[in-house]
Amino acid sequence: MDTQEIRFLPVSKQDMAERGIDALDFILVSGDAYVDHPSFGHALIARLFEKGGYSVGIIPQPLGDADYLRLGEPRKAFLVSGGVVDSMVNNYTVAKKKRTRDEYSENGVAGRRPDRNVSVYCKALKRLFPNVPVIAGGIEASLRRLSHYDYWSDGVMHSILCDAPADLIIYGMGENPVFELIKAADRGIPLDKIKNIRGTAYLTDIASASAKVKRAVEQGDDSEYLVVSSHERVKADKKLYCKAFMTAYENTDPSCGKGIIQKQDYERYVVVNPPALPLTEKQMDYVYSIDYMRAPHPMYESVPAIEEVKFSVTAHRGCYGNCSFCALTYHQGRQISKRSVGNIIAEVEKIAADKDFKGYVHDIGGPSANFHDNPCAKGGKRGNECKARDCIGYKMCAAVKPDHSEYLEILRRARNVKGVKKVFVRSGVRFDYLMSDPDKTFMRELVKHHVSGQLKVAPEHIADGTLRLMNKPPHETYEKFRKEFERLNKEFGLNQYLVPYFISSHPGCTLSDAVKLTEYLKEINYMPKQVQDFYPTPSTLSTTMYYTELDPRTLSPVYVAKSPHDKALQRALLQYRLPQNKKLVEEAYEKVRKF
Repeated sequence: MDTQEIRFLPVSKQDMAERGIDALDFILVSGDAYVDHPSFGHALIARLFEKGGYSVGIIPQPLGDADYLRLGEPRKAFLVSGGVVDSMVNNYTVAKKKRTRDEYSENGVAGRRPDRNVSVYCKALKRLFPNVPVIAGGIEASLRRLSHYDYWSDGVMHSILCDAPADLIIYGMGENPVFELIKAADRGIPLDKIKNIRGTAYLTDIASASAKVKRAVEQGDDSEYLVVSSHERVKADKKLYCKAFMTAYENTDPSCGKGIIQKQDYERYVVVNPPALPLTEKQMDYVYSIDYMRAPHPMYESVPAIEEVKFSVTAHRGCYGNCSFCALTYHQGRQISKRSVGNIIAEVEKIAADKDFKGYVHDIGGPSANFHDNPCAKGGKRGNECKARDCIGYKMCAAVKPDHSEYLEILRRARNVKGVKKVFVRSGVRFDYLMSDPDKTFMRELVKHHVSGQLKVAPEHIADGTLRLMNKPPHETYEKFRKEFERLNKEFGLNQYLVPYFISSHPGCTLSDAVKLTEYLKEINYMPKQVQDFYPTPSTLSTTMYYTELDPRTLSPVYVAKSPHDKALQRALLQYRLPQNKKLVEEAYEKVRKF
């Protein structure tokens, strides 16, 4: 790749002067260090606006007024991205202790982003530039678009729009809304006046609302928007919270999802327009054909987060796995948006030409690597009957027809690119989908060619009740996969291992369930080096269970290990060999024996 023709986007007045720019059209404020790579949302969105013919600058990780003023006032709008990870998750451990490292900051040093940074950035921009539109996007804005349980304050918070004075937020995948904003900018329409784009949300009062919103609120017209219980009501009643969450949760699919309206305070309502349409293959190719520097800005010594993705390729977006503890379905949607085979291989060829490339493509995949295509026998044309139905999870829908043929073609072609020694699959595979494929070719080639010594998989637990609440496949499915993986390794004469991920203290997991998992780990002679204690992140089904102690789908009671000691017991059981966990493990076994 010839990087001489590509330049980093302006980050200073000097950069602007060198390009002959008096004032930028858009300025993007990011919670992450500026890394010009398509895996970083701030770079991708900024490059899309640039590709649309507009000048764009980046203000990464501002901490004071001087930072916000660095590039002057933009002609069109400020764009705000909280970062790849929600700022509270990024700043705090599940024990609510400050993290000492930030992978998305220079040299991994923590402290470069404030808590709830989307709100902090938007407030500062509106104070300093009161007449400039502010549009926020990214994971933090997306998952907090409605009233939501906030783990760090242990309470229900308003929509982020009540605290972050943005004129508009983009939720989910932002490209299609950005294309619409570019069209509006081309026509000279003020961007703070646009309220009808799919995949966006805004705050309004009824007097200023559109006719469609008024009909929904005042007349109960549910043809396009559904009105859920107000913030005050869901804050006071956990069953109403569950019902409001499920209404939003069931309307994330653009093929059948409606808009959501929720009263926030006084006369203000948050209006969430219907989900953005998924990108077509042509659009995905366009997005990933844009040239990037594929590196952190040279003002940084290093940004650790680039290391895993620099030589990786995003093949697709979306996930129909619908794991209860994961926000992917709520954020990216169930439908898969994929790139063409040729477009993916072209990126592999760019990577192979990089002077630092050592011959190893770290990953070609997506949220789940082998979910490369929409598997629905209906052609992906879901009707209203599919709103609350899982494609795959504890049970697989009969309409799912597993097919790895195109993904297999990608891997085969990628490993034959000149300069490529190995192509790994590190974004994880869904073993239930893989095992359901009657054609075992992919499984064989995965083991033979695409495992870097260890393969990440996520069984998460073994207890049936917990797995049902997680919406993960039965344990026997994982066991079949594990045994087949071991058999193939023996057949090929390879010494490769599975790295299974397990979650402790997930809602529904009793101490007895946790002990059963420990017994299984002893049986297979395995102890995880790292354990993920359940982290109640915004707007997941599991977080709703954690907060309400109800299954929002049925309103049935759910046991939740909430006290620090109860959580410590379950966590210790997963790492049963560690000397410091001995007393906790003994206590857990004793309690289970008593009951």
